[in-house]
Amino acid sequence: MDIDLILNKVHSLPQDSLKVLKSYITEVSYPKGHILLDTKAVEKNIYFIKKGIVRAFARTPDNDITFWIGREGETVISMRSYVAHEKGYETIELLEDGDLYQLNTTDLNSLYEKDIHIANWGRKFAEQELLKTEERLISRQFKTASERYKTLLAENPDLIQRVQLGYISSYLGITQVSLSRIRADIK
Repeated sequence: MDIDLILNKVHSLPQDSLKVLKSYITEVSYPKGHILLDTKAVEKNIYFIKKGIVRAFARTPDNDITFWIGREGETVISMRSYVAHEKGYETIELLEDGDLYQLNTTDLNSLYEKDIHIANWGRKFAEQELLKTEERLISRQFKTASERYKTLLAENPDLIQRVQLGYISSYLGITQVSLSRIRADIK
């Protein structure tokens, strides 16, 4: 996905501001399985997914719990690192070979001070990230597993072919056996 589309999806920027912001963005590529963000470090970059899929997960003594799956056009960020400059809660792994756009958060914060349009873009960005987190939390608390699966199918039907079912079931907060039953009932 083109970086202009990704940035303007957050908040439309005047061409001059867009050009300045893009001048701080670099393209990077990593193989499937690469850990992009780790709970052991304060993350200093924001990534935008050009091509590929990532999952955010937390490790527990028994297993990994996937709580977010990102795809083309989405942002990969540790909000805790971004806002509080502390180690994040999540580990983020590439589930496919990935092409990403990388933006250093120190550079971005400097741009906020220099360009009100980029500062407004940053505010909109943070607001959208908050809404995504709120939607995931509310969905997990108030929707049934079947409803969550149907929403996933409606909003991201190709994820079922691109992501291991174990990660999908973890994301939905259910076992793989329960996911199999839900899938059988829907067919």
